[in-house]
Amino acid sequence: MPDDTPPFDYEAALYACAGGDRQALRRLYQNDGRYLLGVALRIVRHRAQAEDVLHDAFVSIWTRAASFDPQRGAAKGWIYSVVRHCALNNVRASQHESAVGDQLDDIADEQGGDEHAGSHAMELNASLGKLDDCLAHLSDVKRASIVYAYVDGCTHSEIAARLQAPLGSVKAWIKRGLAALRECMT
Repeated sequence: MPDDTPPFDYEAALYACAGGDRQALRRLYQNDGRYLLGVALRIVRHRAQAEDVLHDAFVSIWTRAASFDPQRGAAKGWIYSVVRHCALNNVRASQHESAVGDQLDDIADEQGGDEHAGSHAMELNASLGKLDDCLAHLSDVKRASIVYAYVDGCTHSEIAARLQAPLGSVKAWIKRGLAALRECMT
């Protein structure tokens, strides 16, 4: 028995989203959500992360629908590329968080600070006091970048937005700030 339902009109859905039609976004999710989740899952490899990526992607589709240009490609391809880019950004951010955590572990190892051993409590307290002093010697932007990254858990992009600074500058401030902290702590 032939299927008489017309093919989904991705372009019309994007134009409707750009016009503020929430039902268009819902129809898009109902039509392709499971496939888009599959795209995200293949990239991030964890279902919970893939679901977060899909959510972020649909927020991005909603807010950026007006930027879709049919002269540059098909609407369906644009939608799938938004999901793909969100997933890749998620992977990059995860890799960065791992690298940053490793750098902090290296600094802690150099100091011999074992937070869980009672015999090192005073040593840890002294190290924290020294860390506070070392942070005070950093420039405001380096200190803020490091605090946002390690205390608040912000990504480089989020820090750049908070500081209203270029992403490259934020990355440099964190790198140089960590180097200065490492030198000050030793």
